[in-house]
Amino acid sequence: MISPAGGPRVLGLDPGSLRTGWGVVEPAPDGRRLSLVAGGTITSPAAWPFPERLRHIFEQLADIISRHHPVELAVEGVFTSHNARTALLLGQARGVALLAGALAGLSIHEYAPAAVKKALVGTGRAGKEQVRAMVEAILKQTLPPPREFSLDASDALAIAVCHLHSRNIRGLGGRP
Repeated sequence: MISPAGGPRVLGLDPGSLRTGWGVVEPAPDGRRLSLVAGGTITSPAAWPFPERLRHIFEQLADIISRHHPVELAVEGVFTSHNARTALLLGQARGVALLAGALAGLSIHEYAPAAVKKALVGTGRAGKEQVRAMVEAILKQTLPPPREFSLDASDALAIAVCHLHSRNIRGLGGRP
């Protein structure tokens, strides 16, 4: 969906095998700021077998895409982990997220976690609370408390915001 300001509606994702944060952002009608469409967290209980968690993530993302009609997907890229098992599980969760976007025909873009933090906060080592505060400042909206709107969801919004800002810098259209 293209917003009234002419820019794309973007789904940002912070994938994880237990919690996948998501947020949908688009340019506001005035064309000078960004607007929060929706956001939340997909929770997959640790007690579920891993393939069931992946299925749940995929189905929930397909539903979110169907309900909110994004045209682009911005997803957190691979980061290095000292634990190979953790990296493998995260990679599989990212895989089903990318598949959901690809099957829906979304244009997919990946961003390194440190690049998102640096773009929004000014340092690649910013904490989740700092990222959340900057997302609130950029969207000019106070998000519900973390127990209601997780830090994973605000990270997903940060990825979507980063994408829309970098998209404009690259001259791809839209004017937040």
